[in-house]
Amino acid sequence: MTGRTDEVRIGIGLSSMGYLLAGLGACVAILARDLDESTARLALLSSGFAAGLVVVAVVGPRLLRSWPLPTVLRLGSLVCAAGAVLLALAPAYGVAVAGGLCIGLGGALLVLVAPLILHGPTAAARLSRVNAVASATGILAPITIGAIDSLGPTGRLAMLAAVPPLVALAVVKGRRTPQPPTVESLDRQPVQSLDMPRSRPSSTRHVAVAVGLGWLRVVLAVGIEFCFVVWAVARLLATGLPMATAALLGSAFPIGMAVGRAIGPIHWRNWSPVVPAGLLAIIGTLLVSLFDTPTAVTIGLVVAGTGVAPLYPVTLAALVATPGLNPTRLSAIGALASGTAILLTPAALAALARVADLRTAYLITLPLIAALITLTHRRTRPVRTPDHHHNLIDHQPPRIPQTD
Repeated sequence: MTGRTDEVRIGIGLSSMGYLLAGLGACVAILARDLDESTARLALLSSGFAAGLVVVAVVGPRLLRSWPLPTVLRLGSLVCAAGAVLLALAPAYGVAVAGGLCIGLGGALLVLVAPLILHGPTAAARLSRVNAVASATGILAPITIGAIDSLGPTGRLAMLAAVPPLVALAVVKGRRTPQPPTVESLDRQPVQSLDMPRSRPSSTRHVAVAVGLGWLRVVLAVGIEFCFVVWAVARLLATGLPMATAALLGSAFPIGMAVGRAIGPIHWRNWSPVVPAGLLAIIGTLLVSLFDTPTAVTIGLVVAGTGVAPLYPVTLAALVATPGLNPTRLSAIGALASGTAILLTPAALAALARVADLRTAYLITLPLIAALITLTHRRTRPVRTPDHHHNLIDHQPPRIPQTD
């Protein structure tokens, strides 16, 4: 693969994965109806991507030492396509969970190789372009699911739309390109902070504390986002909307994320962008939780999405900027933080929904946002975000630094 071909292939992979992740919330609600299961029990579907992130964060570097990047890309595409088929056609609960796990594993592999394939001096611009396309594609998923469900067949069939491009990506071979720097060569690179000047190495204790706080901030940011990803459609259903309409309006949160991504982090005086973004997310959460009309909940999802959009990139940038450790290892810590958050927070919201209605359970995001704001320090300089953004839909580990 080379040049524009690289960009097109990675764009296809990430767009397909973004489409599947964006449709996950609608699929949870539809599967609950189709399989006569509770939405709380189907919360395990959100754990698939989390499990994939954790597994790939652990075995990914070893996998890349054994297999060339194009092979890992094709493997991820096939596994992700298989998961989409299982989820769309699942006749039973176990098959649906297996489909979610395959989407998670395959998607995590695609995320792993994307920044390595698009390496070089123009990597930032190229990654930004493919992730912008992936975000736009993700908005279409709830709309397509709702439209198909309103016509009679189950809306889960819309997930099959991602299968042809993923299979084509696996089958069609690109032209060979020089292999980017290996993991070993990256480990020998000196630590470079994203937004801090070079300083003397910190003590082991100070580094551990800084990394621990950075890890926790990423966990909170991702956890907030995936509460909305998984439960937005179910919340709309609770207002009395029919399934098809709720699935259509489920695109409100991805649309808000896209708006927030287009605006970018808001810098106010010397506060971290987490503060204004978190306050906006609180306003959206209150609209979603305190009001029980479809209009108010939909507006709340848009507002919450706009506020949530910058949280992950900003907290991730701060983690990777921690002096004293190699950025490659900090990137792995970020991936593990994301996986931890996706495993725990949607499941915690589901547990609350068992003892209270979903409208009340949504308030769980408020202490998460408050904790994130509390743990965010005032900065004398704005934090620069990574080259590509994470979302409900574009949940991705940070770009691995490259040298040419």
